[in-house]
Amino acid sequence: MFISRLISSILIFIFVGFTIFIFPNWFFCFVLMTMIAIGLFEFYSMIEKKEVRAYRYFGILLGILIPLSIYLEFQLTKGWELLFVTSACLIVFIMQLTRRETYQATLSVSTTMFGILYVGWFFSFLIKLKFLAGGAGLVAFLILVTKSSDIGAYIFGSLFGRHALIQRISPKKTWEGALGGFLLSILVAYLCRNLIMPMPDKNIFIIGAFLGVISQIGDLYESLLKRDCQTKDSSGLFPGLGGMLDVMDSLIFTAPTFYFYVMFFIKK
Repeated sequence: MFISRLISSILIFIFVGFTIFIFPNWFFCFVLMTMIAIGLFEFYSMIEKKEVRAYRYFGILLGILIPLSIYLEFQLTKGWELLFVTSACLIVFIMQLTRRETYQATLSVSTTMFGILYVGWFFSFLIKLKFLAGGAGLVAFLILVTKSSDIGAYIFGSLFGRHALIQRISPKKTWEGALGGFLLSILVAYLCRNLIMPMPDKNIFIIGAFLGVISQIGDLYESLLKRDCQTKDSSGLFPGLGGMLDVMDSLIFTAPTFYFYVMFFIKK
């Protein structure tokens, strides 16, 4: 398991590095659209194990339209995202009205929309980051700090884990692992500070600590989702790591968090 996890992680990091720094922006957008499509497919597949009939293909379509519209700078109104969400809700409501049965109507609509927002919209903030000045460095910094939290939690949890973090959600996650992931994310933030604009040490500490916490919340939520759907991994796409959603989980929450931090605190 460890060797498979290590090989998969190395290959993914190499591919991501080329995608961020070498390949053009259209390829970066294409990769994110592909990841969102697969992640949404896995999400709706898990939900269907609970016998909830979500609008899988409609959700996937809207999920990949979000990063595409950001890349193409398609903007009908200043608050186009609110218009998009409102329109999507209306369409899902209409689709639900065409079904003969009313069983779990609320769950069908809710899970369809939640998947679009959770996977499609949140993960699309990586494209917003990429289009900022020095965007390649910002994206690389975010991924390295976020994933270092995952790596630290796994290593420290395996070596020193004794006390379960939240037993009912994930028995293998421990307080020792959470602390290790938190500290490693701060350390990596300092080591990778040259990837982003110069700032005081206290800001680097805040960013590293904040991303270290948020990334673990994202990981915990996906663990809760899998526990609720009674599945171990979202899929077997990556040996040792699980599915696409298992790879994306921590970044789904840290991407919008880091974007708003950059826009409100750094850019100003």
